[in-house]
Amino acid sequence: MNLTEQSRRDTLKMLGFGSSAGLLGLFGGATPADARDQRETPSYAKGTAPVKITGVKAIATAPQGSNLIVVKVETSEPGLYGLGCATFTQRAVAVVAAINSYLNDFCMGKDVDNIEDMWQAAYVSSYWRNGPVLNNALSGLDQALWDIKGKRAGMPVYKLLGGKVRFAIPCYTHASGRTPEEVADSAQSIMDRGFKYVRIQQGGYGGVGSLNQQPDYKAAGFGGESDSFMNERAYLKAVPKMFDVVRKRCGEEVELLHDIHERVQPMDAINMIRQLEPYQPFFIEDPFSPENMKWFAQLRQTTSVPIAMGELFNNINEFKEPMVNQWFDYIRIHVSQIGGITPAMKVARLGEWFNVRTAWHGPGDVSPVGHAAHAHIDLAVWNFGIQEAVSFSDKMKEVFSGCPTMNKGYMSVNEVPGLGVDINEKEAAKYPIGTKSNWQVRKVDGTIIRP
Repeated sequence: MNLTEQSRRDTLKMLGFGSSAGLLGLFGGATPADARDQRETPSYAKGTAPVKITGVKAIATAPQGSNLIVVKVETSEPGLYGLGCATFTQRAVAVVAAINSYLNDFCMGKDVDNIEDMWQAAYVSSYWRNGPVLNNALSGLDQALWDIKGKRAGMPVYKLLGGKVRFAIPCYTHASGRTPEEVADSAQSIMDRGFKYVRIQQGGYGGVGSLNQQPDYKAAGFGGESDSFMNERAYLKAVPKMFDVVRKRCGEEVELLHDIHERVQPMDAINMIRQLEPYQPFFIEDPFSPENMKWFAQLRQTTSVPIAMGELFNNINEFKEPMVNQWFDYIRIHVSQIGGITPAMKVARLGEWFNVRTAWHGPGDVSPVGHAAHAHIDLAVWNFGIQEAVSFSDKMKEVFSGCPTMNKGYMSVNEVPGLGVDINEKEAAKYPIGTKSNWQVRKVDGTIIRP
C-alpha cells in the first residue's frame, strides 16, 4: 500500500468519526464528555468510607423479669450504631463490667468492618478464655458489628450470610402440667395455635417428683430456702407415661420434644430414652452434662432416638469431636454463650458436613436482639433443624421495637437493614436488673444435681 492510499484511508476514518459525533450531538445522543462519564466507576463498585468505633457500652434491663444485657456499639458515622445480645442472666452485673470496663477501651478506634479480626483479638485478649462472662460480652460485640454491617449494606443480616433458604422459621414451644393429662391439654392448645412441634415437660424445672413432696434435706434444715428438689426415680418413671398419654391424645402428626436438663445419671438417661422409642420423639435434649460426653458413644449404640446437645458449651471447639463422631443430631447452642454470630455460623457450617442440624437455645432470658440473631442465622443455613419459640410482653415491646414475630408456629424477622431490633434506652432504664439467681436443684438427701 502506497502513501497516497494510506492517507486516503486515514482521511475517511476521520470523516466517519466526525460525522458520527455530529449526528449524535444533533439528535441528543452521547457526546465525548458523556462517554467519559460512562467510563467512571459505577456506584456499587465505589465502596464505602471506613467507619470507626467511638464507644461500646452495656444497656441493662429486665422488662419481663429476667436480666437482659444489650451491647451498643457507637460509630464515627452520625446516627449509625449496632446492638447485640450479651445476656448472661445469672451473672448479668459481671457482664456489664466486662463490657464497660474492658470492651470499650479494646474497641475504640477500630474499623467496624473487621468483624473476624476483632472477634479473634477479643477472644484471646484476656489470655484465658472459655468463660461465660467474657463470651457473652464478646457475643454482644459481635452481633452489634453484624447489625452495623447490615445497616451499612442496606440489607437484613441474613442476606449477608447467604440469603434465605426457607420462607420463615419453624419453631417449637413448651407444654407443661402437673399430670400427663394436663400436659396433653397444654400440647393440644399449642397445636390449635398452629405449632407442629411441642416440647413436653411435667412438673417444675426440678422435674417430676418435686410436686407436693417435702425432701429430707429440708426437714433437716440443709440447703437454701429457695433450692429446688428433684426425685430422680419418680421423674424417670413419669416421662414415658407422659409421652404415652400425649401421643395418644394429640396423634402421630405432632413432633414431640423433651429436655432432660442433664439431671439424671447417664445410664438412667440411656435406659429412659430407649423406652421413648415407640413414641418417636423429634429429639431428646441434653441427656448428659458436659462432664459426661463420652457416654454419647454408648447412647448411639443403644437407641435411634435423635439427640440435641450443647446448650451448656462455652467454646466452639467443644462441638468438633461430637460432630465428627455424629454423637448428636442437633446443635443446641446458646448463641450469646458461644460468642455471637461469627462462631455460631462456623459451628453450623461444620454441622452441615456431618448432617448435624441447628436448634439454637432461645429461652426467655435472651433479649429480642439475641432472638433476632438466631432467626437471621436460621433463615440462611441449609442444615437448620428447629428453633425455640419466644413471646414478648407489652413491656418488652415498649423497650425493644422490631422484635421477631410468631405466626402459626413460624418465626419471622423484621425485614429492615441489620438485625432489625432497636432499643428505647429511657424505657429500658425503668426496669433495673437484679443480682439474685437461684439454679440449685437437690436430691432428697440434699446433694446438688448438676445441670
